[in-house]
Amino acid sequence: MRVPLSWLREYVDLPATETGRDVQAKLISVGLEVETVDQLGADLKGPLVVGQVLSIEELEGFKKPIRFCTVDVGQANGTGEPQEIVCGARNFSVGDKVVVVLPGAVLPGGFAIAARKTYGKVSHGMICSSDELGMGDDGTKGIIVLPPEHEVGTDAIELLELVDEVLDIAVTPDRGYALSLRGIARETAIAYGLPLRDPALLDVPAPNAFGYPVQISEPLGCDRFTARTVTGIDPEARSPIWLKRRLQKAGMRPVSLAVDITNYVMQELGQPLHAYDRSRVQGAIGVRRAEQGEKLTTLDGVARTLNAEDLVITDDRGPIGLAGVMGGADTEIADHGHETGGTTDVVIEAAHFAPISIARTARRHKLASEASRRFERGVDPQAASAAAQRTVDLLVLLAGGTADGGVTEVVAPSAPRTITIPVDHPDKVAGVEYGRETVVRRLQEVGCDVYGQDELIVTVPSWRPDLTDPNDLAEEVIRLEGYENLPSTLPKPPAGRGLTDRQRLHRRVGRALAGAGYVEAPNYPFIGEQVFDQLGLAADDPHRKVVKLVNPLSDEEPALRTTLLPGLLGALRRNDGRGTHDLALFETGLVFHPRAERSAAERLPVDRRPTAEEVASLTAALPEQPRHAAVVLAGAR
Repeated sequence: MRVPLSWLREYVDLPATETGRDVQAKLISVGLEVETVDQLGADLKGPLVVGQVLSIEELEGFKKPIRFCTVDVGQANGTGEPQEIVCGARNFSVGDKVVVVLPGAVLPGGFAIAARKTYGKVSHGMICSSDELGMGDDGTKGIIVLPPEHEVGTDAIELLELVDEVLDIAVTPDRGYALSLRGIARETAIAYGLPLRDPALLDVPAPNAFGYPVQISEPLGCDRFTARTVTGIDPEARSPIWLKRRLQKAGMRPVSLAVDITNYVMQELGQPLHAYDRSRVQGAIGVRRAEQGEKLTTLDGVARTLNAEDLVITDDRGPIGLAGVMGGADTEIADHGHETGGTTDVVIEAAHFAPISIARTARRHKLASEASRRFERGVDPQAASAAAQRTVDLLVLLAGGTADGGVTEVVAPSAPRTITIPVDHPDKVAGVEYGRETVVRRLQEVGCDVYGQDELIVTVPSWRPDLTDPNDLAEEVIRLEGYENLPSTLPKPPAGRGLTDRQRLHRRVGRALAGAGYVEAPNYPFIGEQVFDQLGLAADDPHRKVVKLVNPLSDEEPALRTTLLPGLLGALRRNDGRGTHDLALFETGLVFHPRAERSAAERLPVDRRPTAEEVASLTAALPEQPRHAAVVLAGAR
């Protein structure tokens, strides 16, 4: 998650002197992994200004098209005379507003600008592209063409927000709320002890019967679906500079105004959204499981064959989107250049989908998206209506649209999650006396409602699906109070009994083989069943009976080994291919054989030691795992 500091300051009043490095240290102290702080425009030096192209002369006789331009830069060059600039780009015309860097300036990367003779003319500066200014991908190739309303001579460094700091945060799978400015702002506010301006606190109209029709036939997969409609959008409207720049700094490419707004709100609130061209949606929007073998062409242009477990968005024709992952090409928002003339009416979808379902679909289709990344980590279901409202507001403001009065909201009833915790439980876990006041304050800061005295009844906020038991709440208190404040105490281990017979035998075998000149080559225990054909095993060979993993690291190796030879032969082959031909390799390790009758494994308790019966039951649920030794040799002894 990339977080521009200028954007973060909208929600938390950080002291003006705080730098990105200061915020990084604070967020790390509350448990977020802030990997880097990118200094945007740190080595940029002006003058960099808005200019207007006055004339363009095509220069002939060169290998590539070259243009000699005069550009009005106002008084920025000290004379008020037009600036003469040589440029090879062709995506601008006379009268366009462009970004001009003048002699004496320095562009990102230490690129100093001076007047120089090129193609038989003297070029006094450059007309700039987004790449040259270090802005990131803006979805276009060539020169930046600015909207006409910007005055000639205006400082473009400030206009294009080129100087900023961006925190790059590695979000762990349990902290889905941190994949949003809202979530990061909450953590920042807690770390600094400052109030938070929650961008999700919006006035949202009540649901009514006039909204776009929605039918949910799979409430376990989709427990909330909000639909809003905006009409009369100007297909010619373009994303303003501030919107494009925030998306670029967050690592996203601007596409078109409607799509940019949905991406912006997703970054802001963490709620993925989708906008449909209403004229291309036929009938009610539905949510159901796909039929096995059903087809859908997604926005990336790939025709996909669906699985019966996939959750799909439908209209009267069939699937129009892969729920929580990617929309369909049939209902895509079209810009003004489209043959249909561009989208004027849109239906906005803000829904909440089951995390496991979305994760499996994204993996099945090898289609990870910004939406699936958030849904599979847990999105705040209560934020859907606010995100839809925010999208409507921006479409009205920036695209000249009109908000339709209809509000559709389909919600499966659910109760808030509560956890009972002894008030001193965090103290016992940490070995520190926090006291009731600190425990209650810290839990309230993360969004919990807390009641009770000695026994606290804690209602978990909707954006924290990772808080499920007392130890999770203890962890929140401990991390916010500071891991660095925990005392360091060495455990006192009891006197041991030495190595077991199994361990001694294992080491003795390893030492004997190493002493005889063999080199140990441990391998992964995963195999594909085709190796048995390569080894020439008979069809009824017991080695062919394998234990298969439900979630293998690689689909090509979904089984556990029944012999050590495939891994060793693979190591032998790799070494031989790299020029080492005299080899003696060995491995000692477990092999896995399925049991004829296998019981289901019980979930063991964590508040006490498991009983002998529970351990025996768990062992009976595992495959047989004898320890084998194997060697392979090649070349001269």
